[in-house]
Amino acid sequence: MFRRDSPDGDDVEAQRAALVDRLVETGRIEREATAEAMRAVPRHEFVPESRRDAAYADRPLPIGADQTVSAPHMVGIMCDHLRLAPGDEVLEIGTGCGYHAAVTTEIVGDGNVYSVEYVERLARGARDRLADLSYDVHVRVGDGHAGWPEHAPYDAAYLTCAAASVPDPVVDQLRTGGRLVAPIGTTSQRLVMVTKTPDGLDREEHGAVRFVPMQGGES
Repeated sequence: MFRRDSPDGDDVEAQRAALVDRLVETGRIEREATAEAMRAVPRHEFVPESRRDAAYADRPLPIGADQTVSAPHMVGIMCDHLRLAPGDEVLEIGTGCGYHAAVTTEIVGDGNVYSVEYVERLARGARDRLADLSYDVHVRVGDGHAGWPEHAPYDAAYLTCAAASVPDPVVDQLRTGGRLVAPIGTTSQRLVMVTKTPDGLDREEHGAVRFVPMQGGES
C-alpha cells in the first residue's frame, strides 16, 4: 500500500527501517508480514508534534487524555501473536492515536479493522489522521468492554489497554478459531492470548506488560 510520508521522508524512513531491523534482529518481531507493516506505517505522523523526535525510539509515548501509544515492539508482538492474514476482520479496543490500527490494516487490508475508542477527542483525531494517511479504518466512540457487535464475528481482536479480566462480550464476538490478545490485570498485568475453540477457550500467557488501564465498564 502507498502511504503519504512527511516532507523529511528519507530521514524518517531510515529511522523507521533501522527500528524495525533491530526488532527483527533481536527476535521481538518474528513474522515478515508484521515487519513489513511496521516499515510502512509512519509512526511520527501519529504522535504529537512535540514528541516526533522520539517517534522511532522503541518506547511508549503520551498522546493526550492520559493515554499512550504503545512501544513499537509491543505492537509487533501483538500482531505476531494474532497471526494476522490479508482479509481477516479485526476488532481493536482502544484506538488511541490510530497507530496500532494502521499497522494492523497494512496486514489485513483496508476496511477490515473496527476500532472502539472511549475518549471522543482521541477517536475523532484518530479517524481524521487515518483518513489523511489513506487508511480505511472504522472508528467509533464507545465502551470497549462491549466490543462492536454489529460487525461480529471477527477473526481476531486485541486490547491496547489493560482490562481487569478478559471482556466476555469481546470473546463472544470472535469466530470459532478466532484469537484475542490483551493485557490483563490491574496492579500486575500479563499479556494473554485467548483462542476460541468449539469446546471453550484456550489461554496462554506471554509475560509481564504495562499498559494504561481500560476505561468504562468494570475498570
